[in-house]
Amino acid sequence: MSTPSAPFSDPEGFEHAADLLSSAGSITVLTGAGVSTDSGIPDFRGPKGLWTTNPSAEAMADIDSYMGDADVRRQVWSQRRGHPVWDAEPNAAHRAFADLYALGRLRALITQNIDGLHQRGGVPDDSVIEVHGTMLRIVCMACGLRTPGPEVLARLDEESDPHCLVCGGIQKADTISFGQRLDPEVVEAAARAARECDVFVAVGTSLTVHPVAGLCDVAMMARAALVVVNAEPTPYDDFASAVLHDPIGDVVPALVRRVRESAVPD
Repeated sequence: MSTPSAPFSDPEGFEHAADLLSSAGSITVLTGAGVSTDSGIPDFRGPKGLWTTNPSAEAMADIDSYMGDADVRRQVWSQRRGHPVWDAEPNAAHRAFADLYALGRLRALITQNIDGLHQRGGVPDDSVIEVHGTMLRIVCMACGLRTPGPEVLARLDEESDPHCLVCGGIQKADTISFGQRLDPEVVEAAARAARECDVFVAVGTSLTVHPVAGLCDVAMMARAALVVVNAEPTPYDDFASAVLHDPIGDVVPALVRRVRESAVPD
């Protein structure tokens, strides 16, 4: 017998989402910045988001500005060293996704996040598709050398714009900036995961950034049910089988508990 659901704002919607997930043999999850806010990492477009409160920060994410202006790079490196990701810990939602993987239900976890918290929370790296890369690693834009982030950040006391130690090229976080193309192989892996699931769950993402938001369409065209969990409305709410606007740190663990209960014989 399942435990009563928490007092969510839409109990019927929660029950429907729980039933969909419990009956699904294969679940693909798409996560955005809202999943990591409970870990102290601000989102981008929310009411208190990084780009909402500081529009100039969005401009610094432009690849042409970064590559062409040393002052922009110095600002970015300074902010990167003080970024909360270095002290962040996985939260209840991250751990719940790891539980979903342990239950054998997680087809893949596609994430727009660059903080590595899904892996630290317990989802194996080969089950996480990082469509926007990771800030935990630094890449040389000239020779392609990849270096752990802390190794490069340690040089900032002497160098405000640390260049590649091998070829002298400009370095940046191994992430996708505005003006850069997504990796086609990563995009295809994400699309395949969206096609090959029974339920596609979008969590903590505004679903306004394409082509990633279009994964919802890919999943639905393959006859998967769409579940949206996000604080604010999204363009896909009207097409979803269930939409939940409750706190992610509450609703995701509650949904996964229901999946676990469904796997236990009465």
